[in-house]
Amino acid sequence: MAYDYRAMAELPIEQSGDKSLPKEPKTQADFFLRAAEKVRAKFPQSPGVYLFQDQSGRVLYVGKAKSLRSRAGSYFLKAAAEDQRTRKLVREIYDVDFMEAESEVDALLMESRLIKDIQPPFNKELRDDKSFPYLQITTHEDFPRIEVTREPRTSGVKLYGPFTSAGSLNGAIQVLQRVFQFRTCSLDIDAEDERWRWFRPCLLASIKQCTAPCNLRISKDEYRKDIGRLKKFLEGKRKPLLKEMKKEMLEAATAKRFEQAARLRDEIAMLESLHERGDLDKHVQPEVFYIDPQKGLVGLQKVLKLKAVPRTIEGMDIAHLGGDETVASLVQFIDGMPFKPGYRRYRIREVEGIDDYASMQEIVSRRFAKLRDDTELFPDLLLIDGGKGQLNSVLKAFASLSIEPPQIISLAKKEELIFVPGRETPLRLTRHSFALRLLQYIRDEAHRFAQHYHHLLRRKKTFDLE
Repeated sequence: MAYDYRAMAELPIEQSGDKSLPKEPKTQADFFLRAAEKVRAKFPQSPGVYLFQDQSGRVLYVGKAKSLRSRAGSYFLKAAAEDQRTRKLVREIYDVDFMEAESEVDALLMESRLIKDIQPPFNKELRDDKSFPYLQITTHEDFPRIEVTREPRTSGVKLYGPFTSAGSLNGAIQVLQRVFQFRTCSLDIDAEDERWRWFRPCLLASIKQCTAPCNLRISKDEYRKDIGRLKKFLEGKRKPLLKEMKKEMLEAATAKRFEQAARLRDEIAMLESLHERGDLDKHVQPEVFYIDPQKGLVGLQKVLKLKAVPRTIEGMDIAHLGGDETVASLVQFIDGMPFKPGYRRYRIREVEGIDDYASMQEIVSRRFAKLRDDTELFPDLLLIDGGKGQLNSVLKAFASLSIEPPQIISLAKKEELIFVPGRETPLRLTRHSFALRLLQYIRDEAHRFAQHYHHLLRRKKTFDLE
């Protein structure tokens, strides 16, 4: 009996089972359809990795999935058979297996380990990029840092990878940073230099995603313990790690080191619930650049004549429809990537009708008065959507609060002109400028977030009227 691959691929995987399949498949078509049925019948809707195999049992490709059945099943659809990047793989599939993971983060790490050990041929062929991203932990520093790189060092680091997606890897790092609170900055911190006690930590310390070794708030030994725990987790030793941490927590509590015990308790709770916070879609930092976004930051430092590369950038935008349900958004970027926990949204309280200038002035006043009162760090750069009028309204807000503003700029649509305080003429960057690309991304993200909130409020209002 002959099987039509394309006809089978047109059906969703849930409907692709063919009851007339021979019990002992003889042709490649038979094996392909049996693999499709195996996915439909046996693969769970949970995170994990799937492994495609050829006729000899060699692993052709390893992939991670949020839902194993849905993701692996997509390779048995018509689109995969026709797609230039997957059709060669599809033709060689004889069998498929899976390994479940506790969370999407675990699946990502499991995928990386398997790719490194097995080196499947199609994992390299299906890449658009010339190199894979790696996670590297420095080993030569008093306070090791975590970095994502496509050009890993050959010494002085502990490498993990390769990973198939820099976006997913960045998302996983944000998830893990909440648990292990490691640093990702490039500071050269000397544990013996007391002058570091006067250094002001960045925002990550305030939101408890870094233990602030730059301020010597944590000892060298304690910080290295945290890094050791991170390494165990990255190596797939979650269960022995949890057992070790629980024992250490009890010992700390018995010795009345309650602060240490409480911190360990919180880390254990986050690790145990990682499946609840391991959704990389919520933490992923999109790759908008064809190159490292750091070039965008360096470009901003150059064109704005800043003393240092801006690490934290906040973007603001206003949304309304005819003056109704006016809202504002604040998005936060750290090291050139969106930092979702730092996003904020506001309803305009004091402005009636359409007045974008006054609305922006109100939101800036509320935001920075709170930062001042809570003694929180200001962003290195504040980006406003609009032209010179919006920029002047923001400057008035800082003047009314008697607050020294951070570096502020506004980005006008259409011509993409950059207005800078104290400069008569706006900056005009080339459309291919990395600095402009970064500003456009931040501006567009602030606009998207504001519009989303505005639509939510309008929908709620409509339902309430009904």
